[in-house]
Amino acid sequence: MMEKQLSKNGAQALFDSQFWIEMSQRDIAEFQLWQERLCMPFNVFHEAITNALGRPVYTHEFGLNWEGLKKEFLGELPTPTLQDIIELIPEEKRIIIKL
Repeated sequence: MMEKQLSKNGAQALFDSQFWIEMSQRDIAEFQLWQERLCMPFNVFHEAITNALGRPVYTHEFGLNWEGLKKEFLGELPTPTLQDIIELIPEEKRIIIKL
């Protein structure tokens, strides 16, 4: 996995180059998962990680379960249940509406 972290200028240069256009969804997800700085539009990464993991990835998972996403990508963790994903949100901040 990528270990060298890009500088702010390096990440911006990659973003400007649109390097991801020729990459597979899996390669996009793998590259960005190991970079601390976003090097592409968030929606490109979000779609790629969703496709690579084969499940919906909710935006709160990026902030509350980054290491879990990496381990799931590597096959070191099973796919979380919806309950697992909901429980990432602190209970006092959860608002769930059942229809």
